[in-house]
Amino acid sequence: MAKTHAHLSWQGADALPEQLHAVLLGSGAPFEMVRETIRGVELTVFAQQPKNLRGALEAALAMPSLPDAKFMVDGERSWTLREAIDQIDMVGGVLRDRYQVKRGDRVCIVSANSPDYLLAMWALVSLGAIISSLNGWWTGAEMAYGIELTEPRLILGDARRLTRIDADAVDPSVPVVDLADLVAEARHAGIPAEPPVADVQPDDPAVILFTSGTTGRPKGATLSHRNILNMGWATMLGGAILMLSAPAPTNPPAPSQPASLMISPMFHVSGMIGALLSGPVMGLKLVFPPPGRWDPAVHLELTQRHRLSTWTGVPTQFWRMLEHPDFDSYDVSSVTTVGSGGAPFPPELIRELGRVMPNAGVGNGYGMSETVGIGTVQRGPDMAVHPDSVGSAYPGVEVEIAGPNGERLGEGEVGEIYVRSASVFLGYWNNEAATRAAIDDQGWYHSGDFGRISDGRLYLESRMRDLILRGGENIYPMEIEHRLVEHPDILEAAVVGVDHRQLGQEVKAFVVRRPGAELAEADVQRWAAETLAGFKVPAYVVFLDELPTTESGKIMKHVLEAGQFG
Repeated sequence: MAKTHAHLSWQGADALPEQLHAVLLGSGAPFEMVRETIRGVELTVFAQQPKNLRGALEAALAMPSLPDAKFMVDGERSWTLREAIDQIDMVGGVLRDRYQVKRGDRVCIVSANSPDYLLAMWALVSLGAIISSLNGWWTGAEMAYGIELTEPRLILGDARRLTRIDADAVDPSVPVVDLADLVAEARHAGIPAEPPVADVQPDDPAVILFTSGTTGRPKGATLSHRNILNMGWATMLGGAILMLSAPAPTNPPAPSQPASLMISPMFHVSGMIGALLSGPVMGLKLVFPPPGRWDPAVHLELTQRHRLSTWTGVPTQFWRMLEHPDFDSYDVSSVTTVGSGGAPFPPELIRELGRVMPNAGVGNGYGMSETVGIGTVQRGPDMAVHPDSVGSAYPGVEVEIAGPNGERLGEGEVGEIYVRSASVFLGYWNNEAATRAAIDDQGWYHSGDFGRISDGRLYLESRMRDLILRGGENIYPMEIEHRLVEHPDILEAAVVGVDHRQLGQEVKAFVVRRPGAELAEADVQRWAAETLAGFKVPAYVVFLDELPTTESGKIMKHVLEAGQFG
């Protein structure tokens, strides 16, 4: 008798009362779900989902309350959705008419979060161009690689980050333009006579997000319009069911427009979702914090001033707000959702949030850039009952566990996590080999993570790729190790993650010096910082005479992680 393999799929429709099912999921309903063949694979999709991102923006204009609701707030400035779309079209006109940006062109953006960044993103996807989201914390060498890989027609950014780009890294024919100058020129030009909108198809690429891999070099995860919109509709469906089925809060906050703070970088999947989905699709007011490093006091003050309904971030940030000495002086009663996906929620944090913010539902899940952040999700009481789980399948998502040869495993067996949905990315930009390794012929994304399925939930066991999660940043040790061994005085190096209460993990390097070399911790850190972003630079450096290895010469990282060598 063949063994039954474990399989997760969305079961939320089964528990809905018949009337509610018809309103949400019935024929012609907002979240009607159908099966459709996409790129050779049959998947579950939302029948009423717009064709492309611009379609979602224009659909919002037809909603009774959205056009004149606040869309963006930056200090004392604010934009309604209607005003924002006018400015998006102004920017799109300049991009099209002056810089000849058209459907399929790549445009690199490297910037801190800002309204100008958001306006440019929307203008580009409206034109059918592909946003190449360079990491704003990268060094010049890292940016040069992203530019070389995606071959942009245009490079946009803020002044501070554009100065990091070496002139030799950019083809002389490619303009490099300050976002502030672009938006100023667009406002002067006004709304173009012909709308800067292309006939964009659902599976056209929209955004390239950079994600590290086992080679240590960034790979460009390419997301389509369908990929991104599917995530939005799946999230809204889950939220609608939760809202309609949850008991009324004890002391509900005063009604106000839902709002969120744009703190996640827009070159990350979570920040990109905020820019392209949260405002126009989900109706949230997007509040931009002042420039500079994230500050818990600023976050708390803006929560009170703008009646934020949603906190999104990583556990590190939630800890710092809860432990701020003035926390009790701020009114955070408007917050109804606290969500994360970049790092696991410690049970202690779940308990503390429940104690001080009883009306705020806590949610976490499992996803990655390659799936637009969706895979599984866990919310509300389940967070406390199953703190070690990352939840059940999102609407339209399937999850299975595979063995070394791709064979499917049964309930409770540990193997590689496979994910399939309409949000699984198109592939890695200009890297067919990596794409073939990541997505099989049946549309399953091979995550590279170990997990198991038990009782309808997914549990993470370990990371196959030794991923380090530091304050929501994904760090792959091989990239750092490759840099360290380039130092003339370093013979070998191994990098692991070590626990940190607020950041989740920190980077720790074990280094073997060449005979006779005099090398200090600060020397190693300076060397790493020359070509790597600051969050990748080892916080700790331990010097060893030799690294622990197996008989076959493989470095035993589990021994280093256990703290047996400092």
